[in-house]
Amino acid sequence: MKIIVGLGNIGKEYEHTRHNAGFLAADRVAGAFGFDAWHAEEKFEAETAAGIIAGEKVLLVKPSTYMNLSGRAVQKVMQFYKLTREELTVIHDDLDIPLGEYRVSCDSRSAGHKGVQSIIDHLGSQQFKRLRIGIKIPDRRTPTEKFVLGNFTREEETQLSAVIEASPLITEKELMK
Repeated sequence: MKIIVGLGNIGKEYEHTRHNAGFLAADRVAGAFGFDAWHAEEKFEAETAAGIIAGEKVLLVKPSTYMNLSGRAVQKVMQFYKLTREELTVIHDDLDIPLGEYRVSCDSRSAGHKGVQSIIDHLGSQQFKRLRIGIKIPDRRTPTEKFVLGNFTREEETQLSAVIEASPLITEKELMK
């Protein structure tokens, strides 16, 4: 079994914000592979959707703890299913990567991303796979918190959709590595 966690904030007011790139990507994976509908799992403090990719069971997770406490939900899911860090992929926004690009990393620090830091703290390790979706826009003058909690423009949403489609998430072979 694999677990893919999309990071974001719950609530309508955050639905289309830059900080919800992980939730948006998880939704895209669920749709692309015909996963079950999302449902709330109180014991995990998350929404989950189950499906099969490349013949292996995959659990998609969207923590309902808000971004900065994401590690609590990830830890609960991983303990319940007795999963290892090798079976975990975390998808999140990244201010250091230009909009329209992504990076795959493993065993890297949080670089100030509080949701990722929460996961590192709860797991006691930074050794897990991450898909970092770029949200950086050149010549940004807005304070970081206001920027990441701001909504994507239509043009940015188009770029985000394109990068999610081009990322390893939608490719079974890459996703299941």
